[in-house]
Amino acid sequence: MKDTFGRTITYLRVSVTDRCDFRCSYCMAEDMTFLPRQEILSFEEMERICSAFIKRGVTKIRLTGGEPLVRRGIMEFIKQLSEHLKTGALKELTLTTNGSQLDKYASQLVDCGIKRINVSLDTLDSDRFTEITRFGKLEQVLSGLEAAKKAGLKVKINTVALKGQTDQELDDLLSFVADHGFDLTFIETMPLGEIGGSRVDHYLPLSEVRTNIEKRWTLTDTDYATGGPARFVDVKETGNRIGFITPLSHGFCESCNRMRLTCKGTLFMCLGQDGNLDLREVVRASESNEPLQAAIDQALNLKPKGHEFVIDETQDGPALNRHMSVTGG
Repeated sequence: MKDTFGRTITYLRVSVTDRCDFRCSYCMAEDMTFLPRQEILSFEEMERICSAFIKRGVTKIRLTGGEPLVRRGIMEFIKQLSEHLKTGALKELTLTTNGSQLDKYASQLVDCGIKRINVSLDTLDSDRFTEITRFGKLEQVLSGLEAAKKAGLKVKINTVALKGQTDQELDDLLSFVADHGFDLTFIETMPLGEIGGSRVDHYLPLSEVRTNIEKRWTLTDTDYATGGPARFVDVKETGNRIGFITPLSHGFCESCNRMRLTCKGTLFMCLGQDGNLDLREVVRASESNEPLQAAIDQALNLKPKGHEFVIDETQDGPALNRHMSVTGG
């Protein structure tokens, strides 16, 4: 699949639920209104859409949320998708999680052919963790990470860079991932949805993060890539990697290889634009997959060149009204 700018689309991110057991301050409002259950795609409908994309050349699917592991029946859905791993049509099935449910599901994920996961973790300070997540418990996530490591999952920690928070813990985070054999990726906060506070006060460019890290650690640029937007460096002292995802300070739209399906069946061709197609209507209107394939063709034609994210004193509000949890990042 190629879009009108010649980019090959091989990656589909699927938000299986907009619900989450945390309320991270940069992602959600504290008092969220979630979708009625009847508006959400059934797992059968999701699997049909995913299979259509796989048939067209998607080789990687990432399950996101909200928190994907809080949706009832999620493991049966993952088992369905894992059949595409067995045929070789799908090269990788993975997920991004906040880690709260890994104690319960880590071993089952491995049994389904999942080899690596991303875990969102923004702080190692228990009080700060509860402040950021509004009511999450750090101990629960750390226990989940131990379960993931014991099960044999490769773990990459995703940390949203927050001024006055992340920049106080850089050494601790690097030491933590080195001790546990995890990789680490920093992500700039993105202006999606009303969060009830200022983003300017918390926006931390990753150029500053790297500069601060290099005061104490030796970083070497590497060509290593995972098929996503992160640019990686090797850490000489630990032997592991750090990634930097910079949607604001250093865009990566020219190499975008993905689309995003929400739990409602809305297909977004770009995280930072509102253009979308309603695939729920398509799959519910016909048992034939021809209309679904036609909709995928339309999506390729509509995929924009890039986003227009800005966070500064002139643009402190959200670039888009939908929250990050809607499309799963």
